[in-house]
Amino acid sequence: MIILGIDPGLAIMGYGIIHYEGNRFRPIDYGAITTPSTMPTPMRLKKIYEDLNKIMIKHNPDAVAIEELFFNTNVKTALLVGHARGVAVLSAANNDKEIFEYTPLQVKQGVVGYGRADKGQVQQMIKTLLNLPNVPKPDDVADALAVAICHAHSGNFKDMFKIK
Repeated sequence: MIILGIDPGLAIMGYGIIHYEGNRFRPIDYGAITTPSTMPTPMRLKKIYEDLNKIMIKHNPDAVAIEELFFNTNVKTALLVGHARGVAVLSAANNDKEIFEYTPLQVKQGVVGYGRADKGQVQQMIKTLLNLPNVPKPDDVADALAVAICHAHSGNFKDMFKIK
């Protein structure tokens, strides 16, 4: 199974593509789609959409796993990240991909086995599971790979996380 994990963001949208078979992981591609703050928001969203489409066409994932929004105190930031997340969902839907969503707690549980794990623990586990020489940077990329790994580990429960 090829899984595309996405950590949504407007300035930085992390993505990670893994191959999962027989409880083994192999990284295929990972990186970040970035947009400058000086670019108008509609153009930033267009760039994210176009770049995600290219990634989906190139790697043809079997599933797309997206991290749910974590809402803190900055409403404006949450709305902008929500726009970017919506663009990611639209790109996946337009490419006829099954879409799944996971909370940050579920991602930590799925990768480390402990929902309250800190960022460093998650990053080290990603590095280990994918046999990477270093923790991927920026953090958004590591987070996207974590979402993909979480989806692979969701096993028979995948349908619970499917966006309907």
